[in-house]
Amino acid sequence: MRRASTIFLTEVEYSELLALSTGRRVSVRLSERAKIILLASEGLENIEIASRLGLSRQKVGRWRERYVELGLRGIEQDAPRSGRKRSIDESVIKEVVRKTLEDKPPNATHWSRSRMSAEMGLSDSTIGRIWKSHGLKPHLSTGFKLSNDKQFAEKLEDIIGLYLSPPENAIVFSCDEKVRYKPWTERNRACR
Repeated sequence: MRRASTIFLTEVEYSELLALSTGRRVSVRLSERAKIILLASEGLENIEIASRLGLSRQKVGRWRERYVELGLRGIEQDAPRSGRKRSIDESVIKEVVRKTLEDKPPNATHWSRSRMSAEMGLSDSTIGRIWKSHGLKPHLSTGFKLSNDKQFAEKLEDIIGLYLSPPENAIVFSCDEKVRYKPWTERNRACR
């Protein structure tokens, strides 16, 4: 019969593990792992620890070995897992990023997830994940957009003139055009 690794704890390690096993702000998993190590340091075998804590022998053995190999750091986090392999080729991802940054869709100012997914033959959520991983937010404007109004310069001078040298007792009101404004009655009908 194979014997489990022996664990010897210093006073500092013991007090750290004891605090983790009883702490209120400690995750249940970490508390459970600390209890495993404390019982293992008392010389108990994996099967005994498993029956005391209501765990499987394999689980106890796993955390005991992780503690022997890595110390406290070994039980604080789960081991990294490989995860599912990427099903989209890197060249396709690069093309999505390039299109997002350099091209504009016809009759639009920026790409939406649905337009890009239709263009590239990918799902909306895949496009969203690619944009998120590259920090892309095409719906947010990154620069100043100049107005197409022919009288823009004159209006700009008038407005700035009011701020720089306002007439006595002047009041300036400002309003911004809302692109998707619906009158109050239409909003109420849509909500019903």
